[in-house]
Amino acid sequence: MSLGSDEVVRIAHLARLALQPEAVDGYARDLSSILAFVEQLEAVDTQGVQPMAHPQDATQRLRADEVTETNQRERFQQLAPQAEAGLYRVPKVIE
Repeated sequence: MSLGSDEVVRIAHLARLALQPEAVDGYARDLSSILAFVEQLEAVDTQGVQPMAHPQDATQRLRADEVTETNQRERFQQLAPQAEAGLYRVPKVIE
């Protein structure tokens, strides 16, 4: 499948994209190449191939989920202009 310049202009209009007229042929050529590649991928027989979550056999290195800071709630409650029953009181914003 290939796209013509008119189709690229129409797609750009629908997507609300501004294209320079001199760039339309290049976009049509690039998009046609992408569509040809997708057709090539779709032609591959994937029967019996297990789907993968990631193309590489990689593990994600994460640090241990450990608490590193102390709880300072009481200190912050004392610093707040108004606090009541463990909650911060703030002025009403929405009428």
